[in-house]
Amino acid sequence: MTLDWMPQRDVQIIAGTPPGGGLDRVARALKPAMERTGRIAVPLEIVNIPGGGARRAWTEYIDKHSGDGHVIGISSPNLTTDYLVGAASFEHSKYVPIATLVTEYIAFAVKSDSPLRTGGDLLDLLGRNAAAVKVALSTALGNPNHIALAKLTRQSGGDVNAPTIRVFDSALAAVADVVAGLSDVCAVTAASVLAELAAGRIRLLGITAPERLSGAFAAVPTWNEQSADCVVGAWRGVTGPTGLSLAQVAFWQSVLNAATEQPIWREELSRLSWSPMYRDGAALRAYLDAERAEFVAVLGELGLLKA
Repeated sequence: MTLDWMPQRDVQIIAGTPPGGGLDRVARALKPAMERTGRIAVPLEIVNIPGGGARRAWTEYIDKHSGDGHVIGISSPNLTTDYLVGAASFEHSKYVPIATLVTEYIAFAVKSDSPLRTGGDLLDLLGRNAAAVKVALSTALGNPNHIALAKLTRQSGGDVNAPTIRVFDSALAAVADVVAGLSDVCAVTAASVLAELAAGRIRLLGITAPERLSGAFAAVPTWNEQSADCVVGAWRGVTGPTGLSLAQVAFWQSVLNAATEQPIWREELSRLSWSPMYRDGAALRAYLDAERAEFVAVLGELGLLKA
């Protein structure tokens, strides 16, 4: 395939979470898969810029590299939801979405000795006394993790604004908050709980997937199985700075498409219980437009949409 642009110096993959966080995990899975394509002749570097619910990565770094195809960011629905709830002054349309890669579903976990034994226990408490529930999540209010919690609370008959929400820059920090006994439950992307689940320090109450996941999550019921309509996923993708040329976008689409075909990438999907979701071009633009409209409706219903 002949391309009109290729990187001429080191490429930086920007992740707005600390090492081990959700966006970082995608960057670290993507880097070797991109290298295996043989389409990049320059070094790839992962740069972590955590803080501000992953917003610092965009405002303090990516914004300074307009038109530079050597800088790409790991993106998520937060670029839309942060704007819609008033946490950010920018959204996806400011940048150049290149591709979505995977969807992660959201796991609700409690400390292993929690009195909340099942998803039904949590639903009952949210309905009776939502104000008594302290929830840890990342990385911002109004994101898919928070939407999942709000949907469960509303269906239980509770006040969606009643739970105490503790927001962290990393899902790992939210999980640690539950292990420390500071929050009752965390709502985080499923891969974020794997280490503490294996160590026996947490227990899973439910997952927002449309059907049960495999591997470590095979025994975890979906919320649909527990009589709650809550299928919520959070995609992860790659977005470039404003001002990228068509040739730069075409190059990265070719690399990312090839990367998702690499065995090493597929191994990571299996290990982390990610669902493949490759979209680029017109299909990606249509998806982001439809998702934004859905977020406006859902956040409006939940009272989280900014005035």
